[in-house]
Amino acid sequence: MPNLFEVLVLFGLVVLIALASVAVFSRRHRPVGRQSATGSGDDQTGQQTEQARSQADEVRAEADAYDRETRGRAEVLLREAQTARGEVRTARAELDRREQRLTERETRLDDEGKALHDRAQRLDQLESDLVARNEALAAADSDRQQELERVSGLTAEQAKAELLATVEHDAKRQAMILARDIETTARREAEDRAREIVISAIQRVASDQTAESVVSAVHLPGDDMKGRIIGREGRNIRSFEQVTGVNVLIDDTPESVLLSSFDPVRRETARITLIELIEDGRIHPARIEEVHERSKSKIAERVMRAAEDALAEVGISDLHPDLVPIVGTLRYRTSYGQNVLKHLVESAHIAGLMAAELHLDVATVKRAAFLHDIGKALTHEVEGSHALIGADLARRYGEHPDIVHAIEAHHNEVEPTTVEAVLTQAADAISGGRPGARRESLEAYVKRLERLEQIAQAHEGVEKVFAMQAGRELRVMVAPDVVDDIEAQVLARDIAKQIEEELTYPGQIKVSVIRESRAVETAR
Repeated sequence: MPNLFEVLVLFGLVVLIALASVAVFSRRHRPVGRQSATGSGDDQTGQQTEQARSQADEVRAEADAYDRETRGRAEVLLREAQTARGEVRTARAELDRREQRLTERETRLDDEGKALHDRAQRLDQLESDLVARNEALAAADSDRQQELERVSGLTAEQAKAELLATVEHDAKRQAMILARDIETTARREAEDRAREIVISAIQRVASDQTAESVVSAVHLPGDDMKGRIIGREGRNIRSFEQVTGVNVLIDDTPESVLLSSFDPVRRETARITLIELIEDGRIHPARIEEVHERSKSKIAERVMRAAEDALAEVGISDLHPDLVPIVGTLRYRTSYGQNVLKHLVESAHIAGLMAAELHLDVATVKRAAFLHDIGKALTHEVEGSHALIGADLARRYGEHPDIVHAIEAHHNEVEPTTVEAVLTQAADAISGGRPGARRESLEAYVKRLERLEQIAQAHEGVEKVFAMQAGRELRVMVAPDVVDDIEAQVLARDIAKQIEEELTYPGQIKVSVIRESRAVETAR
């Protein structure tokens, strides 16, 4: 059956042939002009016949040409129609293949959809079964819990609290047993070695006994000098206190005046100023200012010299220039009567000796120990702990992070995490805790011992408390029927922690909890 395209092509050919026939017919039957009324009939007829014949030949030639052209166009159109028919058949075959593939894909999708639907139904069924089983288990648990509560006489919350308390107590006891075993093993292996290192370091460092004071005394050639220091209506002493920033204490003590100031460098500057004024004999406000400026220059020179000598003794040559005068000011600073700069030098030597025994970097450890109290030079200017102040100062001037950490951790404001920090703590404790290193007033000493005994007595099971070795050891006697071996260890830790939190003391305090064990049998 011919398609629409073929019908259109044939219809076009018929139309072209019809148009060509009409054109030929119109040319053949074109009307001829009228004959002249005066011309002869035969001549005119012959001319017209020739003319008509000539015109007919032209028309026939044009018709043949047009017919040939029309046939050529028809053949071209026919070939194009055949080509188009082949392309249409190819496209129709491709469409058939695509339609077949789409049909197959739809079939597969339908099969997969049915499988998914079946799986969803199975999952819904499983979910329903699981919900039912959970409900049954919950009901069974509720019944069992009610039965347990009825039998035990405790609610679930009470039973849970009691169980947690029992588990916590057992865990603490087991942990303490394990900790005691570990500590015993570590102490047995390390105590002898540590004792050798520390004793060796202490014995190899020879230091002076403390003889520092927080008040400077100036001796006078005579008591009449007190009046000259006071001046007319007290103008000299007021000018002196205003220029130097210290308090002048004049009492009945013969041939002596006292200078008191929170700043030790300022107090020493005032002492040198007053000594020079007394030697010169001229004491008036203008002279006081002149001598004070000269004394400040002397103190600055002494500070630099003291810092350079200390650095040379320790072996540090690359300290930041801005830190050198700060270190030098510690020559005039004391802690519990112990000179801070000498304490730093002593701590550096002790730390270096221990580092050498442990095969560590001696220079780094000595540097950390030497700088650990540098913050004390600024405690009268900056608020806060001298350990944190010193750490910020060292960090600002480019010290190594290990040095900074050792400074900030030597009093446990920061938990020590490096060997350098631990050795710095040990060196500081040895230097400050050795006999003769520091001193405190009798009243403060007695109060500290009394507070140590009160802290220990406040715990349950304690019978007697003895503060020994100038308050550096606390021995606690406990009742053996109240405190067992494990609880004795816990009690020692609690007392030590409370002492750390409530008291301020030089060095360290050892807490020993003693429990008497008795075994009684009767021979019959």
